[in-house]
Amino acid sequence: MRKIINMQMKIGEKAIADIKFDLRSRDETPKLLMGLQAIYCDRKLREQVFEVLAGIVPPHVDTQNGRNGMDLWKIFVLGTLRLICNWNYDKLHDIANNHKKLRQMLGHGMMDDDYQYGLQTLKDNISLFTPEVLDKINQIVVKYGHQVVGKKKRKN
Repeated sequence: MRKIINMQMKIGEKAIADIKFDLRSRDETPKLLMGLQAIYCDRKLREQVFEVLAGIVPPHVDTQNGRNGMDLWKIFVLGTLRLICNWNYDKLHDIANNHKKLRQMLGHGMMDDDYQYGLQTLKDNISLFTPEVLDKINQIVVKYGHQVVGKKKRKN
């Protein structure tokens, strides 16, 4: 059973839209997380991205039965970080278990401080998020960006 995202918040969990980032940070992680936050906050864009993510679930997996798998949102966030930041799984494992803002983005609250991702769990799930999947999502996000920003008018 694999959910797209668990919309039911737990005690102590912060809404993704309410996560504040250091705008002065020069590191790529907060900037990337802000971009993912923007995708999450726009319902139409989020649905398009999740439509692509639904395609990474192997065809033999019954999404309605069985034990809980890693949410597609978590795979998306962690997979994007791994590919964009060029991290290996050991680095991703450390950051996923210790980076406060990332854990908030993954839906962990105060009650989940003890939850730790296993290295093999990350490898098994994040490997589904391939560069090809990221490219499809990039196309959707760029198209959305053009709609939001619009094209500049040419001066004659």
